[in-house]
Amino acid sequence: MNATVDPFSDRRRWQWLALAVGLGVLVWLLGPVLTPFVISALLAWLGDPLVRRIERSGRSRGTGVVLVFGLMSLVLVLGVLLLVPLIESQVSKFIDWLPRFGLWITGTAVPWAEHRFKVDLAGYVDPSQLIELLKQHWQQAGGVAATVFGGVSKSGLAILGWLANLALIPVVTFYFMRDGWGMLEKVRVMLPRPIEPVVSRLTRESDQVLGGFIRGQLSVMISLGAIYAVGLTAVGVDLGILIGLVAGLVSFVPYLGAIVGLGAAVIATMVQHGDLMHLALVLGVFGLGQLLESFWLTPWLVGDKIGLHPVAVIFAIMAGGQLFGFLGVLLALPVAAVAVVVGRYAYDRYTHSRLYGADDEVVPADVAAAVAKVPVGSEGDEYAAPPPGDAGQGPTPNP
Repeated sequence: MNATVDPFSDRRRWQWLALAVGLGVLVWLLGPVLTPFVISALLAWLGDPLVRRIERSGRSRGTGVVLVFGLMSLVLVLGVLLLVPLIESQVSKFIDWLPRFGLWITGTAVPWAEHRFKVDLAGYVDPSQLIELLKQHWQQAGGVAATVFGGVSKSGLAILGWLANLALIPVVTFYFMRDGWGMLEKVRVMLPRPIEPVVSRLTRESDQVLGGFIRGQLSVMISLGAIYAVGLTAVGVDLGILIGLVAGLVSFVPYLGAIVGLGAAVIATMVQHGDLMHLALVLGVFGLGQLLESFWLTPWLVGDKIGLHPVAVIFAIMAGGQLFGFLGVLLALPVAAVAVVVGRYAYDRYTHSRLYGADDEVVPADVAAAVAKVPVGSEGDEYAAPPPGDAGQGPTPNP
């Protein structure tokens, strides 16, 4: 009988570590080239469950790919045509609101806080400086964008490269959706046989973790953003759409979207209306949103499939952006999902290893037998009763 080969022996560990480091360096060097391919892979992966569902209904995979690809393209085009002008209008309205916001701070918020908490705040609060700071940063952001696009416009090759990458995304997405499983199968066949079962199992688990997070949480974010935007607009908040979209966008962290959105909506309502009725309506909108999220959206769309802590998600996105730029942001969640699955596997191996002392554990049956032999007396007895079979031979009480 052949001995089982350990795919993670010392020599093989160093080999896999060197391979991982080499791949990391290669990704860092090829970041600008890989970005459209990573975007295409993520889009194809998001649409793959619907393609497989259509395929299971009896249609060919090509038909499913064409239908899903057309649907995704239509949603993207409609989103750009509808949301971009709407967001631009809301941002312009927010900029126009800044003077009103400053007057509300100096005329209402600061006097109320001084009277309520008996502190002097007027000398420390200067909304004009805050407004000027926001305008400067807004102008700087516009200046950066103008600089970037101005630099791009100076180079015809750069423009062609940017347009080529943009046009490449839908083409590569289509091919990934159609041939992705075949590509993965070829990679699986090329894996060394000793590690193929482990890698295949970890890949399936990573797909479940990542799918549960991205597909479910993305659906929750879109739903909450729509609920907040429609609700706030319905109760008369001029910036309701912008506040709702921001609250939905940051709702991947539990309660953060509600806290940020509620704070912004309360300030906007007090600045615009300044009465308790509108404030109560705003509170009702966010209360309804939280009820729907807790009892319907999250259990139905996400369930218990996430496996990624919100803090880990935030750290992964920030670390990916710091190390690899925009490509790192795209790869952050897939890498985090793989890290979670590999961490669970490593923990399982550790708890069954000699280092953990798994071979030295006392057998539960032996523990139960030893406990059964210990004499147990009733509460308050001066000495324990003799064990069964030893009547009359128990221990003598102390004098």
